[in-house]
Amino acid sequence: MDEWGNRLDEHEQEVWRTFHRLRNQLALALGQSLQQDSGISESDFEVLAALAGAPDHAMRARTLRAELQWEKSRLAHQMRRMEQRGLVVREECLEDGRAPTVRLTDAGLASIRSAAPTHAARLRELFFDALTPAQVDALHEAGRAVLARLRQTCPAEAP
Repeated sequence: MDEWGNRLDEHEQEVWRTFHRLRNQLALALGQSLQQDSGISESDFEVLAALAGAPDHAMRARTLRAELQWEKSRLAHQMRRMEQRGLVVREECLEDGRAPTVRLTDAGLASIRSAAPTHAARLRELFFDALTPAQVDALHEAGRAVLARLRQTCPAEAP
């Protein structure tokens, strides 16, 4: 019996290892580019992008956490760091004092507007330009299938 308990054949193991390396190396390269080009982290970018797309550039903290699929403590720490840099503010929610509203500041909006074009160009360069249109479609289809399986199997982890 091998380390995978004979559950994955050699091809499946190689596909998984390739996917794992792709995911990690792409995240590292994009994160480094964001930091160098815009002075923000990948986590900053995720929060800023989510808020920039929300009505009035604001979102309930629990909704933001669900959208990002982050743990409560991770979001709280990230919000504290971003507040200290003036990118977001937390405001009391009148309907429910237990869940604050997170709002993008003018500095946060300027930051995402500045970072997004360069980030998109780097994403295109590293990811989409390496694939044919058919590969992009196949990857999209495969991703949707795995996400559907996750929703069925692990509904709490994949809202």
